[in-house]
Amino acid sequence: MKNLATPHVWLLCGSQDLYGPGPLQEVAGNASAVTNSLNESGRVSLPIKFAGLLTTADEITRAVLKANADPDCAGLILWMHTFSPAKMWIGGLSRLSKPFLHLHTQFNKNLPWADIDMDFMNLNQAAHGDREAGFLHTRLRLERKVVVGHWSEPGVQEQVGAWTRAARAWHDLQGARIARFGDNMRNVAVTEGDKVAAELRFGFTVLGYGVGDLVEVVNAIPESAVENLLGEYDRAYTLTPEARAGGSKREAVRYEARVELGLRSFLEAGDFKGFTTSFEDLHGLKQLPGLAVQRLMADGYGFGPEGDWKTSALLRAVKVMGEGRPGGASLMEDYTYHLGDDGARVLGAHMLEVDPSIAAAKPVLDVQPLGIGGKSDPVRLVFDAAPGEALNASLIDMGNRFRLVVNTVNVVTHPPLPRLPVAAAVWEPRPDFRTAATAWILAGGAHHSAFTSAAGVEELEDFASMANIELVIIDADTKLRPFKAELRNNDLYYSLAQGLRN
Repeated sequence: MKNLATPHVWLLCGSQDLYGPGPLQEVAGNASAVTNSLNESGRVSLPIKFAGLLTTADEITRAVLKANADPDCAGLILWMHTFSPAKMWIGGLSRLSKPFLHLHTQFNKNLPWADIDMDFMNLNQAAHGDREAGFLHTRLRLERKVVVGHWSEPGVQEQVGAWTRAARAWHDLQGARIARFGDNMRNVAVTEGDKVAAELRFGFTVLGYGVGDLVEVVNAIPESAVENLLGEYDRAYTLTPEARAGGSKREAVRYEARVELGLRSFLEAGDFKGFTTSFEDLHGLKQLPGLAVQRLMADGYGFGPEGDWKTSALLRAVKVMGEGRPGGASLMEDYTYHLGDDGARVLGAHMLEVDPSIAAAKPVLDVQPLGIGGKSDPVRLVFDAAPGEALNASLIDMGNRFRLVVNTVNVVTHPPLPRLPVAAAVWEPRPDFRTAATAWILAGGAHHSAFTSAAGVEELEDFASMANIELVIIDADTKLRPFKAELRNNDLYYSLAQGLRN
């Protein structure tokens, strides 16, 4: 994936000087063993390092400030192996700027009933120490994830792993740059938003460029590079006869290859992680970028059409969360519905820009009229999304906060679409079409979303917690009356939350 770092997570173990050097050495050894086990489990996406046994307030504060200053630290895992008086942690945690997970575990899995003595009890009292820690975290109103269970259990390791995926996405957005070519699609509301608030909340910045800035780069691409990329297209996809060498639409493919190379060069030179386009702002471009955007998304770039920078940033985050897993992630749009007696389904697509990472089979490269935008016929990959479990996520600006709306879906096979030359996904939303669509609309979910079959709800929940933003989930358990109440309660909470945190 383009511009993706592999930061590490620090595990900090809490104790106190009261136990003496011998027991503390044993505690440190146990914490190191837990760290090694998590790293070797294959369920944790970032390397974890044991960063210290902390027994005094000064040690804790120094460790936290060091973590804050380390650009390669994505977050902390805190575990109180023994009792660690929580007042020692106030100075450090009140300064913490990285996300953290509270691992409530203990080194031994089974109690040695016949051999327990006071030395054992004093040394293995995470039940005591972690509850003391939990009080302080709550008292300080710190957002965090709490994982409970023995560190060797697959379920515990998977929860830690989900959090590390979210932490990687959060780390990736800090200082991330989104290139916005042109402006918002005229008169559209949901793709607008407060870029200053977004940078304060998420850490990414949106930088605007005239389309002419891109056209200069596109026009300067050497013909030899275009020829090489055309060969790659020929090998990677099934081209329609018109799109092949010598075909009547080969020149459109040639121009799209030039656009891809120009876009790629612009994004790489500016160290961007996402971008937007708009079919209403194509000054100097002969066609709306389609294939180029699809391939850039497949390489890990976030993308939002029609100036939608929020979806571009969210898609990048979702891609990072799902990195290395089967499946993929793409821009998606709820386009139209099947409301037949055989069950309601959503046909998701976009004009051109759906990521082939979600394709069920080898895509077809085609050139067809778009019917909108007033430019020449654009090039696109046509395919169906692979069936299976997935989700759609939408990031919206509510004025006083950001809201992340998530709907779990089941992608299904569908009848052929011989006259619709776009990539498409057809899904059954959870819990059912009427409830899901009603809840999405009530929550203000956008028509653009980040679709993923690689990242799950838990990662997005952890990400929302790290960003301290509102999260609403529409899934198999959703019922409209409590959902409406949740939205009303959230309005009140987020109106008061900043004051409550002081």
